[in-house]
Amino acid sequence: MGYKLSLLDQSPIAEGMKAAQALAQTVALAKMAEALGYYRFWVSEHHNSDELAGSSPEVLITWLLAHTTTLRIGSGGVMLQHYSPYKVAENFHVISALAGGRVDLGIGKAPGGLPLATRALQQEIGETQRVAFTEKLHQLNHFLDSHDETAERLNATPLPEQAPQRFLLGASQESARLAASLGWNFVFAGFINASETLLTESLLSYRELKPASAQTLLSLSVIAAERHEEAEALASTQHNYKVYIENKPPLTVGSQEQADNFVRQAGATDFRIVQEPRNVLYGTPEYIHQRLDSYHQRFGVDEFIIHTPVTSPREREASIRLLAQR
Repeated sequence: MGYKLSLLDQSPIAEGMKAAQALAQTVALAKMAEALGYYRFWVSEHHNSDELAGSSPEVLITWLLAHTTTLRIGSGGVMLQHYSPYKVAENFHVISALAGGRVDLGIGKAPGGLPLATRALQQEIGETQRVAFTEKLHQLNHFLDSHDETAERLNATPLPEQAPQRFLLGASQESARLAASLGWNFVFAGFINASETLLTESLLSYRELKPASAQTLLSLSVIAAERHEEAEALASTQHNYKVYIENKPPLTVGSQEQADNFVRQAGATDFRIVQEPRNVLYGTPEYIHQRLDSYHQRFGVDEFIIHTPVTSPREREASIRLLAQR
């Protein structure tokens, strides 16, 4: 098998569970992933959520690094639209100085929350002062590279001996081309965008344009079980909701309640909400690895970032354990 397996965890808060327990479960999963031979373990950024506990990946990453020894730990991802690229570079340089050689910086374009949270995160940024995502990413790339020794230098200190690896998370050809132009690794977010056509176009564009050293990653929602019917039963409960407001690109959320809240917080009157089955790859471990190998062969995918979209800790752990038995 020519591909690596890694995990993305969103610290889901199961029914009857407190946020602290969800975060403790994330730590336990990272330790288990390391023992099972997974390559990376990433955590996400979601704001003002009753369902997901991970709102600050930088803080959680540092804690996970302290509780593991060989597993690469990173963000999947930091939502750059909210932050200063200089400060993001500083944060990850500090983390890399503490645990060099195991730190991944994944950057995402989405807000990671609904309009109220976005306004709170960006309260000092007026519309006329807003910096485009592409420009912010170029700035971040510069600060991660900069080792200026002039009198007027501006470095994102401390400068670690081993810099974090860089990944752009996206679901479009535009994101694929942007990652390739900067020499960043590219992660197609297949668990968010279910379009096989867009996946194909994005991964083929990236493969054509990327430097030889850059890696192609595919993030998928996966549920493994000993019997196909068991996995199908778990997957059948999974749905995404796309919110279309006026002529803007749709935003994908995980529940009808989140979709309704988004519309209300945005003050939208011209909108529609579309429920779609979540794009989940489910089945026995053998079947899932056949599908993964197909992606590997067709698009040159080097690594799969597996998201397990079930909240039950027992069922989530079982799926992750089965998938590792290849």
